[in-house]
Formats: sequence, structure tokens, C-alpha cells
Amino acid sequence: VEQSAVKKFIYVTKSVQVQRDDAVAKIKPYKGFRVSFGLEFDHPVYKKYPQTASIDFSQTSFIRQVSRARTFGVYSDLEMLKKNNRALGANLNNAIGIGDDDVLNEGGLRFSDEFVKHKMLDAIGDLYLAGHQLLAEYEGVKSGHALNNRLVRALFDNPDYWEWATFDDPA
Repeated sequence: VEQSAVKKFIYVTKSVQVQRDDAVAKIKPYKGFRVSFGLEFDHPVYKKYPQTASIDFSQTSFIRQVSRARTFGVYSDLEMLKKNNRALGANLNNAIGIGDDDVLNEGGLRFSDEFVKHKMLDAIGDLYLAGHQLLAEYEGVKSGHALNNRLVRALFDNPDYWEWATFDDPA
């Protein structure tokens, strides 16, 4: 249904960065929406696959390139997690199971950089909790939900670091 109001965006005007140990989340001005992410896990399977990715969403389809990225975890940890009321619905049909030497899922990964793209998907979801789509570039290195939440809070704690933007003609 066509809406009667123009869509509002949050335009980031100055860079904001938060850090916890060697994990970093940063947001900076960008005329669009771009997400870059780097991960690092001390497990041989992760090291077989790309650990960085960068996507400019004006040129890439969120549906085709990011939304299908599944969560993942070391399969031998699953029983312990379930005993502690975590990952209760996880299985190899909806998550990537990491074995000692490779991915356990039949058919493997959906794309070679699925691990890092799932972390990008997490970050995008965290950023959308701002309440409006951002016009910005996000860079994460080993970041997670808590650090991304701190980043959004730090952005809004500084009113000079963002402003409202609207576009009357979406075309």
C-alpha cells in the first residue's frame, strides 16, 4: 500500500566507533548503505572460507546475497547448548554445523562466504533497531549484537553525528 508520508532515513554525518578488546564496530557517512565485516574464529574449518566481505546495497541484492545466510556453530557444542536451553531449534536443516574438518551440512555452504555474510546479516538487523534505515557505511570486525547495540547508542548520544533525510521522489 502506498504510504502518504515520505520515507525518513537516518543519515550519519560523522564517524562513530566502539570497541571491545579486538572487536570493532564503526559507522561513518555514506550516501547509501554499505556493510563490511571481518570475522576470525580459531577453528580450522572457518579458515578454509572467506573471512571478510563488503556489500554496497545499491549494487547488490539483499535477498539473493545476504538474507539466505544461516547461523552456524560447532556441531559438537550443540548437545551442551540444548541442555542449557539454548539453540533449541537448531539442526542441520536451518543452521550450518561445523565438524572437525569441514561443514557437515549436505550440500555444504549456500555461498563460500556464508559465515561472514551471516555476521553481516546480524549487524544489519542490529542497525535496523535504530527505527529507520541508515544512510551510512558500517564496518565490523569480530563485532556482535552487544557491540553493535553500543554503536547505535553512541550514534544517538551525539545529535551532531546524524540527521534526518527524506527523498520525495524514490526513483
